[in-house]
Amino acid sequence: MATFANTGGYSEHHRLSLDLRLRRARLGLAVGAIGILMLFISFTSAYIVRQGLPTLDSRTNTLVRDWFPVPLPALLFLNTAVLLISSVTMELARRQARYSSRTAVASIPRVSLGPDGTLIWLALSLLLGLGFLKGQWIAWRELSAFGFDMATSASSSFVYLLTGTHAVHLLGGVLALLFAVAATLFRRSATAHSVFLDVTAWYWHFMTVLWIYILCLLEFAH
Repeated sequence: MATFANTGGYSEHHRLSLDLRLRRARLGLAVGAIGILMLFISFTSAYIVRQGLPTLDSRTNTLVRDWFPVPLPALLFLNTAVLLISSVTMELARRQARYSSRTAVASIPRVSLGPDGTLIWLALSLLLGLGFLKGQWIAWRELSAFGFDMATSASSSFVYLLTGTHAVHLLGGVLALLFAVAATLFRRSATAHSVFLDVTAWYWHFMTVLWIYILCLLEFAH
């Protein structure tokens, strides 16, 4: 009875400790996400303002409008579907890790969980994330082949700026996924793994929503 009571007491302590660590980790993520959001808000403001600004043509010494909409490659829309699917698989990995960390086995001191269904969802998310980045690279090459390089015009420069900056931030999420896969394979503490996966998943969802916003901005705000 005493053993059971002690185990039950530790289980409750484990749950409270997990909740506290999750709150702290999510708070840190929120602070970082706000910084990223402010960056893209500044890009958006510059994008919209630049559309209406004329430039001086040195040949005619007159103000001319040099903003021309850039036709977006169809691959970008396929990439959107890939990223949305990866967000679903990432959420499934998060929920599986959260469930595992709350099981009776995870509540016993110094016990780590081995690979479970979490690994499958993580691997799928990682592959889809890499596929998205590869698709972005192909889309940039298509734009270049169509004559829209980064220095072609102000409008094309903004396309590369917005999509490239997003890709860099998503690459950070891919690196986090690699770490999560390694942690799963090497049986890291279930609690620490759950917290790390929770933050990674919410960051990934944030990147997905941000990408949809960028795509809508480039497609409709011109």
